[in-house]
Amino acid sequence: MSAKASSDKTSQKLAGKKVAMLVANGFEQVELTEPKRALEEAGAKVSIVSPESGKVKGWKVTEWGDKFPVDVPLEQAQSDDFDALVLPGGVMNPDQLRRNEWALQFARAFFEAGKPVAAICHGPWTLIDAGIVEGRTMTSYPSIQTDLKNAGAKWVDQEVVVDNGLVTSRSPDDLPAFISKIVEEIAEGVHART
Repeated sequence: MSAKASSDKTSQKLAGKKVAMLVANGFEQVELTEPKRALEEAGAKVSIVSPESGKVKGWKVTEWGDKFPVDVPLEQAQSDDFDALVLPGGVMNPDQLRRNEWALQFARAFFEAGKPVAAICHGPWTLIDAGIVEGRTMTSYPSIQTDLKNAGAKWVDQEVVVDNGLVTSRSPDDLPAFISKIVEEIAEGVHART
């Protein structure tokens, strides 16, 4: 196989897959843009799902970032239309999502169907309130480890953790490992939630 043919095969590893990225205003921008770019390069169709209408605003470390068009309003989003869910972090974003019943139901539906779910930084806050972290081995931004432990998760300090299709990472520094595992888990498809 030629190098180009090999590259084309790799670049289309997720051809036909549809990924939802669920965010509210204040998501850590790089935690959306980097995974989105990598997933699209691997052939996936990525949709930004949000409770915001029109556009949703990112956060760049210490200040407001760019605005991104919302592809699917959260109230219209159906988990059946997607193969995987990615939850970027930041502090404001998951703090809003964890109080939004539509967001919790949306996340829970992916988990219950065995579809890959990935959360980075403070993103697992949404999963706590969705009631799906108990008994799972996970990581997160260190400041929310107690929240995860109190919700029944086993928290570990690693750049990326995979537990039956549930992918978690600590911070933007871990994005390369996080992205690699997301691609791998989506390519594998549905996972048993044992």
